[in-house]
Amino acid sequence: MEKSGKPRVAIIGGGISGLAAAKELRWLEPVLFEATDSIGGVWRHCSFRSTRLQTPRPDYEFSDYQWSDRNDATFPTHIEILEYLHGYATHFDLWRFIKLQTKVVEIRSIGDGRETWFTELWGDKGLTIPDQPAWEVGVVTGHSATVQWYKFEFIVMCIGKYGDIPNMPKFPPGKGAEIFRGKVMHSLDYCKLDEDATKELMKGKKVVIIGYKKSSIDLAVECAEANRGEDGQPCTMVIRTLHWTVPSYSIWGLPFFLFFSTRFSQFLHERPNQGLMKSLACHLLTPLRRGVSKFIESYLTWKLPLDKYGLKPDHPFVEDYASCQMAILPENFFAEADEGRITFKRSSQWRFWEGGVVLDDDTKLEADVVLLATGFDGKQKLRSVLPEPYRGLIVDSSGVMPLYRGTIHPLIPHMAFVGYIESVSNLHTSELRCKWLGRLLKGHFQLPSVEAMFRQTREEIEVMKRTTRFYRRHCISTYSINHSDDMCEEMGWSPWRKGSWLSEAFSAYNNQDYKEDKSE
Repeated sequence: MEKSGKPRVAIIGGGISGLAAAKELRWLEPVLFEATDSIGGVWRHCSFRSTRLQTPRPDYEFSDYQWSDRNDATFPTHIEILEYLHGYATHFDLWRFIKLQTKVVEIRSIGDGRETWFTELWGDKGLTIPDQPAWEVGVVTGHSATVQWYKFEFIVMCIGKYGDIPNMPKFPPGKGAEIFRGKVMHSLDYCKLDEDATKELMKGKKVVIIGYKKSSIDLAVECAEANRGEDGQPCTMVIRTLHWTVPSYSIWGLPFFLFFSTRFSQFLHERPNQGLMKSLACHLLTPLRRGVSKFIESYLTWKLPLDKYGLKPDHPFVEDYASCQMAILPENFFAEADEGRITFKRSSQWRFWEGGVVLDDDTKLEADVVLLATGFDGKQKLRSVLPEPYRGLIVDSSGVMPLYRGTIHPLIPHMAFVGYIESVSNLHTSELRCKWLGRLLKGHFQLPSVEAMFRQTREEIEVMKRTTRFYRRHCISTYSINHSDDMCEEMGWSPWRKGSWLSEAFSAYNNQDYKEDKSE
């Protein structure tokens, strides 16, 4: 890692965001630190045997590296996604930047950093990349406990919001896992088991799964499949908050993209800084916006046995879409429920007893195994490596990371964050932000003032608050095209990426629309 004469840039994390950052910043010869023995991020370390992508292949590909079998209508498995990512790294010669089994354990700010705190411009003297190293990165390699330190002018954080640190429920003394006689396991640990071990864990056992999002749904299906046969036991899902689930990307015979992924469809929804006339239009279009949500809900309640199992949410479908919480169901999920191998219990609170779990109505569920699909603490991952005072600035008072263009924290200089803002296709979201970051570091444009960046992030958060009760996820799915338009304008690109006004209005936007041409 000798000094090459170019500014030293570190990329931390080898998932889709880290790979996209390495490709877009390869002119700087960055160093990519990956803690494990493989690239792939959550697709390598947080996937179950049955995990598949939730979108078709063309909606989850880099703009300049297509799937070889992109016309295959099936959703790819996590193994296929890993093969695709390995192909991407090889195609763009990214392996020369990647350092596997090098875990970042601490980041230090060089100097006291006071010249960059709460200033009008972002960074030292308003420079995106400073003249001198701004950070020291401490890493451990392999099984060594020795910390090696390297200096960098700029860091790109790509460790993501999922994996590594499980979000564990907390209980009063005497009501937690310590009194339970069975086995408790978080989905993060379940991912590390092979197929035989998962079957041994669940077959013939009374299993309780906590949660009702994608991971818990996949867990329930694997549990049901393991318990087919005479000695099988039903798996019980304990659900605190219901969310809408979708069997496929077709609603009453219409492609799903028509409802949310075109300029026309997103015109119905509020966006940041939309102006008086657009705000008035949004208000007048409220009945149509609600009608779209009702139209989708009518199909889902007809297609799926939601009423039969008490699984119909009380909130509109659009609130789940606007918070990136819509899950695609495995084909056999309700088939397994119909056979009695998956059962459901609603409970806003729960606790352990020695023989299982107790629900909020004091119902006792017997269990041999309790699986926690309770998510991850991605913000704590960042706090664990960032120095003060930046550690305390990660989230604002609303609990959201205030990231300008989903990438730059106004109060953390010479550092970018990729993979912390969500949309329907997180790969597209990360890649476009890496393109934007690459042009920022080349000096093609300048960031606005710190206050202007905060105004933009506050406006985005307020829009999310008015759109969905689940706003803390920082999801831009209902105004993703507008968000991309703003980034294109800053990069000097045309925000209108289609060939005709008809396509602009009614065709879905995807990664291929942001493939660069020679003029860009």
